[in-house]
Amino acid sequence: MSHQALADLIARYAETDGLFETEIPRLGVVRWSSQGEPVHMVQRPALCIIAQGAKRVLMGEAVIEYGPASYLVASLDLPITGTVMQASREEPYLCFCLYLDPPILSDIALALPPSPVQDGPAMSLQPVTPELLDAATRLTALLGQPDSAPLLAPLIERELLVRLMTGPSGGIVRAIAAGESRTGQIARAIAWLKAHFREPFSGPMLAQIAGMSVSSFHDHFRRATAMTPLQYQKQLRLQEARSLMLADRLDAAEAGFRVGYDSPSQFSREYRRLFGAPPQRDLSRLRARPQVALAI
Repeated sequence: MSHQALADLIARYAETDGLFETEIPRLGVVRWSSQGEPVHMVQRPALCIIAQGAKRVLMGEAVIEYGPASYLVASLDLPITGTVMQASREEPYLCFCLYLDPPILSDIALALPPSPVQDGPAMSLQPVTPELLDAATRLTALLGQPDSAPLLAPLIERELLVRLMTGPSGGIVRAIAAGESRTGQIARAIAWLKAHFREPFSGPMLAQIAGMSVSSFHDHFRRATAMTPLQYQKQLRLQEARSLMLADRLDAAEAGFRVGYDSPSQFSREYRRLFGAPPQRDLSRLRARPQVALAI
């Protein structure tokens, strides 16, 4: 099975630029026909296979670049900046994305021989295998078979997950399923940050939620996400403020206040640092390119 077969299928079901959820649960497809535009989002745990093009992902201080030769696995919810590095209207960036479901992973892990989990960076790159590419292509092809998809898609999804869990990325994928792994503990703290990103917090409080010592929590959080909890919260706040200004037409002061900023000047400084322009100029640019706004 070639990358071209997967690319042709993704292009068929993603006719315009953007990230699209599909009728198959947990399957998304991405199309992007220009390069160099940073897109800020919170990446869910997922398997991503680029069928055509190339991408750079910034996760805190970490930089990850990949193309069709590699697949990416994310094991935590991560604020990232993704930039398509290779794309054109004739040959757009095309990507397969399967979001990872912890209960399904746990069920598969019980049926597999015991194997160690891998705690560390929450994003991992590995070489794409023909078997993985074939399964991803067959799952995407089911988008054109609505009568068969409800029965066959769960089987192919499990095949993909088995191949992940028994391959070189197995340790990081198993860590998602193991609630008491370091990844699972950090995930509990991240869940709290996502639900309460407007609120102040302390390191000891998050460490308690994670069930770790304060020093161990900060060490593992930074290893996993390449950022501190405060930097993580800041990205969540700024991305939410940007969405509020786009969707609800709020001004910068009101949006900053709603996401937890007391100082409009501090909000504007940190917004410009993340997005590369002050709020008003950034929003004018996004409104002129609605496909970019939709992909945030």
